[in-house]
Amino acid sequence: MTARILVVDDIPANVKLLEARLVAEYFDVLTAGDGYQALAICERNQVDLVLLDIMMPGMDGFEVCERLKANPKTSHIPVVMVTALDQPADRVRGLKAGADDFLTKPVNDLQLISRVKSLLRLKTLSDELRIRAETAHTMGIDELLRSGEGRGDESGQVLLVDGRANSQERIIKALKPIADVSAISDPQAALFEASENPFELVIVNSNFDDYDPLRLCSQLRSLERTRFLPILIITEQGDDEMVVRALELGVNDYIVRPVDPNELVARSLTQMRRKRYNDRLRASVKQTIELAVTDPLTGLSNRRYLDNHLSTLFSRSMARGRPLAVLITDIDRFKQVNDTYGHDAGDDVLREFANRIRSTVRGADLACRYGGEEFVVVMPDTSPEVAATVAERLRSVVETTPFQLKSSGQELSVTASFGISSRISSVITPGQLMKQADLALYQAKTGGRNRVVAAA
Repeated sequence: MTARILVVDDIPANVKLLEARLVAEYFDVLTAGDGYQALAICERNQVDLVLLDIMMPGMDGFEVCERLKANPKTSHIPVVMVTALDQPADRVRGLKAGADDFLTKPVNDLQLISRVKSLLRLKTLSDELRIRAETAHTMGIDELLRSGEGRGDESGQVLLVDGRANSQERIIKALKPIADVSAISDPQAALFEASENPFELVIVNSNFDDYDPLRLCSQLRSLERTRFLPILIITEQGDDEMVVRALELGVNDYIVRPVDPNELVARSLTQMRRKRYNDRLRASVKQTIELAVTDPLTGLSNRRYLDNHLSTLFSRSMARGRPLAVLITDIDRFKQVNDTYGHDAGDDVLREFANRIRSTVRGADLACRYGGEEFVVVMPDTSPEVAATVAERLRSVVETTPFQLKSSGQELSVTASFGISSRISSVITPGQLMKQADLALYQAKTGGRNRVVAAA
């Protein structure tokens, strides 16, 4: 995972220490010696995460965080406060200022890297939603984020999974001002409850005697209905191994025992507000854009959306110096399908082909129907080698399993050809990127079909 991280601290030795740890994990690191410099860097540069010291002259970390979160240009950047202070009141103040997490000096290496990677995964998802929202806005759809606004102070819906009645009572009492809490002791029953009800946060207490709480966290992340549901885990003081493993599994946040009620409230509010924000983005993208930019036959994005969104992804790739790949695929001898079996059969093939694309590409990739029997997949942050692997996997998926024609009940063997291009120094426009992929597709077709060709 690559990202640009800003380290803010007025003590050069602290900056150098954090910088060395992050560079060793192949992160791109920027540094600032005070709050004013940090704000200026975030305003001018693409920053993916801020590690922010609290005790600084002129402007402390609390004020820096508040200003970052108040600025629409920087409000989406995760902020982790790094400080020598270790009082619950300081953590609560930081979280209320908008911080996404709190690390105490001396910083534990495992928790530092795990927390950074966890927050960056969340930011990747939010960034993709925001970019698609911005694409819709440039197309003249102005109602994008209006639905669902004003819900920030509503009482939340929280599922508490806790094996002990006394701790259930304490947590329910602490969260009563901000949430309706449903408490349950059976983890497997909790999994069912989470998937069937509109909870905004799941709190998992690791106090079970004969059950691994991380198993429940993993199951929540693997189910479609609960994949984006925030999870907060409560752990023992000093149980770094569980914290690290939890964050790697996709748990959003953690708190250690003894639980400070104010910190629990602040962290829970942060997670619920973030979920509501991302839910609004998803709903607006799905509902508002769907009719305008979705191919009605296959359900994939159409060419209109591709033309707008590819430009956004291309510009971001240029600005960040990150790879971008495009795959164009064409169903081989598709005209024969229509001529032999009829257009209803052709529609069946197109729908199933789109389903196989959807099930093969990754969540961050953009799959579109380009026109007729041609489809395009745009793959951000993807090297030519990985793009070729994705294309070959899709080619195999298409070839090995016959297509079922719903109109006649027959099975039909189908193959497809693939052309790939990648953004390199000589490719300076989205149009050139598409042209290179189209030329590679032409070579795949003339070279015998049912193959993958990458542009030179």
